[in-house]
Amino acid sequence: MPNVPALVQRDEFTFDIPPEEVPGMRVPGRLFSSASLLGEVQGDPSLSQLANVATLPGIQLRALAMPDIHFGYGFPVGGVAAFDLADGVVSPGGIGYDINCGVRLIRTSLGVDEVRPRLAELVERLYRNVPSGVGARGGVALSPTGVDEVLAGGARWAVEHGLGRPDDLVVQEEEGRLPSADPSAVSPSAKKRGLKQLGTIGSGNHFLEVQAVDQVFDPEFAPVLGLVPGRVVIMLHTGSRGLGHQVATDYIQEMDRHLAGEGITLVDRQLSCAPIASERAQRYLAAMAAAANFAWANRQAITDGVRRAFAQVFGRSWEELDLSVVYDISHNMAKVEEHAVDGGRRRLLVHRKGATRAFPAGREEVPAAYRGHGQPVLIPGDMGTASYVLAGLPTALERSFGSSCHGAGRRLSRHAANRQFRYEDVTRDLAGHGIVVRSTTREGVTEEAPGAYKNVEDVVRVAEGAGLTRRVARLVPLGVVKG
Repeated sequence: MPNVPALVQRDEFTFDIPPEEVPGMRVPGRLFSSASLLGEVQGDPSLSQLANVATLPGIQLRALAMPDIHFGYGFPVGGVAAFDLADGVVSPGGIGYDINCGVRLIRTSLGVDEVRPRLAELVERLYRNVPSGVGARGGVALSPTGVDEVLAGGARWAVEHGLGRPDDLVVQEEEGRLPSADPSAVSPSAKKRGLKQLGTIGSGNHFLEVQAVDQVFDPEFAPVLGLVPGRVVIMLHTGSRGLGHQVATDYIQEMDRHLAGEGITLVDRQLSCAPIASERAQRYLAAMAAAANFAWANRQAITDGVRRAFAQVFGRSWEELDLSVVYDISHNMAKVEEHAVDGGRRRLLVHRKGATRAFPAGREEVPAAYRGHGQPVLIPGDMGTASYVLAGLPTALERSFGSSCHGAGRRLSRHAANRQFRYEDVTRDLAGHGIVVRSTTREGVTEEAPGAYKNVEDVVRVAEGAGLTRRVARLVPLGVVKG
């Protein structure tokens, strides 16, 4: 990595990397952060990655990083960049290996007092109903034809196969399906990896978490979402599993082989890309959309496992318990969107890697039920503190292409966290706060220890202070299932 570029502070929450700071930058880099969070990234290679993104052809206005920024592949995690459709590129490193990694929130009619006495039983049942861990299997078994149907149908396929109901779809980003998906653009090896992984969580920072609504900040929007203080909700975080990872691997390798022929010179090979208008880029975007559909179907199948777990533990149907989807939001995706650029409206390909859409009230992409309030933005913290529901603000469109952070953001790598934290210490501390944890491995707990993450309160404060989102509700953990 080159020397870390200098930052110029524009206001309390905005820091720029001037274009002259790094050779080849076409636009400035911009980081939304604060004095308390800057210490986490000063000297970190993620800032060099942000500057490198600004060198890509066709990039518009600026390369952006959210307050949860940390080092990633090519783009920093928390990176956002928009590209002109005629002159720009698509870079798989700007979407990530876990295509459509995302978060879903499910509400219930249960109060904390009803759940607490049966919490251990509930967490165990969730662990059994929803397979988790590296290479987790045992979910919805698919035939080769079935994989293609999932890649084309997304969450709608899952609902049509009894894993939910139609009103689950209207409160998902893109209603849980990108119609541009082409299963034939996905390699046989990627499809093979998806045969037994539908309905599974996976490992790393993926989780199922039973939470309680701790505090409401927006008394108008929170009730619309069904978020009432003391009410129990479920948050799940996972994506396209091995299938999406293989799609990314396949196309990064293919783009690597053709860079010289397309006349593209990169400051970092991990930014491997292809011109948006090229056949190669269009095939990747069709494969990315198919992997995104797999991820939405995956979260829909997991939702079915969650609903069955609650029904089994509480002896009532999940409909009686009101286990309704509140919202489902995507992190790792590239989408064609219309934004204001240089005084006009332009259609751009917006990459968001470890960043989410944060569209304001009135945008047609926001579900009709929420359009008067803005798009819900779901922000997981760590399993020992809190998570947040936010809503997009109008100023996010001009400042970040309608984007916000996607979580607390790592401050330690997984290897560093495993070296620093002991399983017994982490679980003892969580138990002392009344939090029940079930994990496939000890490392699944230590690498995701609360101390491995930035302070989510600081991250949310920056997102709000920078005009990207506003707080709607704060959620605190009760029980956690980790891979």
